Amino acid sequence: MTDPTSHRVADVTFDETTLIVTLEDRSSVSALLADYPRLRDATADQRANWQPSAAGYGIHWPAIDEDLSVEHLVSGAAAITRRN
Repeated sequence: MTDPTSHRVADVTFDETTLIVTLEDRSSVSALLADYPRLRDATADQRANWQPSAAGYGIHWPAIDEDLSVEHLVSGAAAITRRN
């Protein structure tokens, strides 16, 4: 993926240790949950309750107040979360 901002989120799934994001172009990017403490500590129901954000270039989990961008996932950056 040469231009991560050109990809929109199509689906988000998890296994025991990994976040897997499928993009509209059918490519996918994955990241270890250990890098995203809010997602790691969330319940399966909280993880399943996601919605696209930023015109589809990001993901929001309302129950845990977590936001990730495709650009950060593709670049391998750690989660950037809002701090209260």
